[in-house]
Formats: sequence, structure tokens, C-alpha cells
Amino acid sequence: MRTGVGGRGPGAGVVAALAVLLAACAAPKPLPILGQVPPFQLTAQTGQPFDSQSLDGHIWVADFIYTTCPGPCPMMSSQMRRLQLSTAPGISLVSFTVDARHDTPPVLAAYAKHFTADPARWHFLTGEPSRLSDLGLTAFKLNSVDGSLIHSTRFVLVDAARRIRGYYLDTAQLLHDIRQLEREKR
Repeated sequence: MRTGVGGRGPGAGVVAALAVLLAACAAPKPLPILGQVPPFQLTAQTGQPFDSQSLDGHIWVADFIYTTCPGPCPMMSSQMRRLQLSTAPGISLVSFTVDARHDTPPVLAAYAKHFTADPARWHFLTGEPSRLSDLGLTAFKLNSVDGSLIHSTRFVLVDAARRIRGYYLDTAQLLHDIRQLEREKR
């Protein structure tokens, strides 16, 4: 008598293969909820007030940068640029400065232009250092904005309800998770 996988009979291999295929088709595990971003008002690169309510209902990605950064900020902004090109128009990008004294709206506008940011999707924000610090440390759980220019290099994925759904050092997993949130939103 012939036996299948592990001596369990001729259909055991088929059953095992089917189980693997069904597991691959299962819905992905929901992304965790890691925090809540409170409402905020800052100033955009246009010089106009920016209210976080404009992000409500949209998935968005945040990062913290400064325009004179000689190290990771240009690389982070290049990754944000790639996100802008790789995601649907409804996905917003938000870059918060950690150098509010230097990064005025005109300086941020020039920086945004350098990275060919779409002003309808990618917002560069400045404001009172204490408000930026509160957002960086308390809301995003990343870094303070205290004049030291030390900041996290992680990207933060925020869902349409302003809930933090992930922290990322690279954009491959971030893109995957953005697409998962887009599917959940439908």
C-alpha cells in the first residue's frame, strides 16, 4: 500500500498543500494602533496656517527633518519623494521641521521645491518650537524639538483617523502597510 507524506495516506500531501495555499490567502493581520495624533495647527511652507483637520480621512506619512541637515534628512526627503511617486494621490506626506528658528516658510518652500514636492500632498510644517516638540515627543513618541537638531530618522504611518499604525526605517515595508491600510479603508 502506498502512503503519502509522513505515512499518512495518499491525500495527506494534497491536504497539506491546500492548507498552505489557504493560509497565504488569509486576510493580513491588522496593523497595530500605537498611538493617537492630537489635532494640531502649524504653519505650512506656503506661509498659510495648516490645520491637521485637512489630513482627517487621509492616510499620511510623517517625518522630522531640517533643511540644513548634512546627514540623513536629504535621504529621508528623497524617500518621501519616492513615496509621493509610488502612492495614490489621496496619500499625504508631512515633514515637520526640528529647526523652527531657521526653517521659515520660505526656506521650507525652497526645500520642498528642491525635492519636487507636490504642495497638494506633501506639507512642510513649522511653528512654535514648544508645539513642535510636544508633537515630536508626546504625539509621535519620537523626539523633542529642543534646538539640538537631534531627531529620529523613522517614518510614521498615520491612518485616516489620526492613529499611528507603524514606525519605519525603510520605505519597502511602509509601502506595503500603506497599501494594506488603503484596502482596509475601502
